[in-house]
Amino acid sequence: MQNVQPADRPLRVGVIAGDGIGPELTRAAASVMETALRLHGTGIEFVHEDAGADTFRRTGRALTPGALDRIRGYDALLKGPVGDPAVRHPDGTEAGLLGGLLREGLDTYANVRPIRLLPGIRGATRHEAGEIDHVIVRENTEGLYMSRGRGVRNARAASDQLMMTREGVERVAHAAFALARRRGGAPADGVSRVTCVDKSNVLRSFGFFRDIFDEVAEAYPDVEADHMYADAAGYALVAEPSRFDVLVMENLLGDVLSDVGAGTVGGLGMCPSGNIGDTSAYFEPIHGSAPGIAGSDRANPSSQILAGALLLDHAGHTDAARSVEDAVARVLADGTVTITSSGSPDLGTRATAEAVVGALAAPEEGTGPA
Repeated sequence: MQNVQPADRPLRVGVIAGDGIGPELTRAAASVMETALRLHGTGIEFVHEDAGADTFRRTGRALTPGALDRIRGYDALLKGPVGDPAVRHPDGTEAGLLGGLLREGLDTYANVRPIRLLPGIRGATRHEAGEIDHVIVRENTEGLYMSRGRGVRNARAASDQLMMTREGVERVAHAAFALARRRGGAPADGVSRVTCVDKSNVLRSFGFFRDIFDEVAEAYPDVEADHMYADAAGYALVAEPSRFDVLVMENLLGDVLSDVGAGTVGGLGMCPSGNIGDTSAYFEPIHGSAPGIAGSDRANPSSQILAGALLLDHAGHTDAARSVEDAVARVLADGTVTITSSGSPDLGTRATAEAVVGALAAPEEGTGPA
C-alpha cells in the first residue's frame, strides 16, 4: 500500500482546504511538509481542489465534476476537515461532507489512525509518553456504514444493514498485518501484534470478520494474532493501552474506538489519519471543522501536520516524515508549544506551525525558551 515516488521529482499533492478551521490547518501542514522535503532535497507541488460544505453552498455539489479522476492522478491528497451544520440537504441531513464520496469513490479501504501519546501532552488517563503508541486500522468501505443513505424507517421502526464481504475483510486484515511488520511492536512487550476487535459473540457478521482475520493471520507467522471483543477493547484502550500494537476492526467500531483512544493522548487535535487504498490515498485529521473557532488562530494544527507526515511516509519520503514527527514531539517536549486545557495551542495555529518549521530547520539546537 505504500506508494514510493522517485526522489528526483517533486511530490504532487492535491489539497482540499476544507471548511471552518480547515484552511488554517492545511496551510500550517503545507508549510511544514514543504520545509521537510526541501531539507531532504525534494520539492512539492500543491494543487487545490474545490470541495466541502462551502462548495456545496455555492454549486450544489460537495465535490466538483472530475475531482475524483484528478485526485487519482496525484501522489496523494491532503484534506482538511469539512462540513458546516448550517449547510443541509432538504431532508435535514448535513451536506458538504466528503467521507462517503472519497472513501467509496477512491476505494480507500483502510482508515489508518495512529494513537500516540507525545511528550508534553497530558491525556485523560495516567500514562506517560511512550506508553501509548498503537494504530487502529478501520475498515473504511463496508460494515454498518455501508448502509449510509440506504436504511429504511417509518414512525414505528428503522433498520440499517451491516454488510461485510470476504474481499473487504481480507484486504483490510492484510493491511493491518503489513503495518505491524513495519512497526516496533507494542510498548508493553515489543511484540508485533494485530488485535482483531469484534462482537463475534453476538453477531454472525462479526464471526465472519474474525474467521477471515484468522485465515489471513496464517500468512504472517512473525506477527502475533490477538482477539478482543469491542466492549473489552474499549476498556483496555483506557486501562492498559500499552498492550496494543495494531488493532483492526469494522467501520463503526473503528470510528468509535479511535475517539476513545484520542482521549488518552490529548484529544482529537493530536490524531491524524490516512485513508489508503491500492491506487489512491488521502490524509486528514480525525476531527471536524469547528466553525465556531474558524479564523481565530486557536485551532491545534498538530493532527493536520501529523497527517502530512503520514502522507510523506506513504509516498516513500520516510526520512522527511520522521523529521516532521520528531519536530512536533520536540516542540511539545521542550515547552515551545503548550496545548491548553481547551485543546488549543498557546502560541496559536500559525505560530505553532512556525515553531515546527523552526525545529525542522535547526534539529540540533532545540527550540525551547532560553
